[in-house]
Amino acid sequence: MVQVWADIYTDDRDVSIDVSGGGTGVGVSDVMNDQVDVAMMGRDPDEAELERGLVATAMLIDTVVGTINVNNPVYDEIREHGLTQDELAAIFSKEITNWGEVVESDVDEPIFVYGRSDSSAAYQEWGEFLGGYTENELEDMADGNFDGDQQVAQAINNDSHGISLNNINYVYDFNTGDLEMNIRPVPLDRSESGTLSDGEDFYDTRDEFLTAVEEERYPSPPARDMYLAANGEFDAEAADFVEWVLTEGQQYVRENGYAPIDDEKLEEQREILAEAS
Repeated sequence: MVQVWADIYTDDRDVSIDVSGGGTGVGVSDVMNDQVDVAMMGRDPDEAELERGLVATAMLIDTVVGTINVNNPVYDEIREHGLTQDELAAIFSKEITNWGEVVESDVDEPIFVYGRSDSSAAYQEWGEFLGGYTENELEDMADGNFDGDQQVAQAINNDSHGISLNNINYVYDFNTGDLEMNIRPVPLDRSESGTLSDGEDFYDTRDEFLTAVEEERYPSPPARDMYLAANGEFDAEAADFVEWVLTEGQQYVRENGYAPIDDEKLEEQREILAEAS
């Protein structure tokens, strides 16, 4: 999303913005060592970072969701009834290892849990959602780990017995917003009623899903604020860009697969920016 913003912002301005990846840890390290002007963060800044002088403004809401293959042996039951937070935790912690244990079924098929081997703020937030697991704990319990969202998505797309988590842009087609390939989101039964209520059933399209995120019908975590951060203060050019992101730039958020933050919070972020510029 930051690359999209940077392209639009620089299109009619005499300024250049170089965007590179590497993860939240790399970004924070680089900005605190004055290697970059602005860091992208996929989690809340921690107390130690704030004490060192890190300042951060939320820019949008990113979302990950549990994922399975459409040919999963109990897919129809999971799609109708959803899984609770506790059931997902039991699967990812290997307490449950067979799809026949997940729903009332005669199915006797193994579950393969896939995780992330790279440093991932999304994976960290997923661990928090499941009950406070660390990235390393999740990685150790998984049957296989992959370096990045795309590789995880490919594993789920190819394995009818697999389960993992993905950013929603790997679940829904970027252009149409419809479900794509063999990857399907795991609906959450937040009420633990054993079936999905109308308010819990919003997984057919990206637009429905993002509306649920905005309305907080999908929990946080695993939904999470994404930040732009600086060391001590944002310099003038960086501050201008962040100000644009928090105003005009918000109109591009949803069409790129993210949820915008609400007006009240946007105003709070602009105040943080003003104090740090």
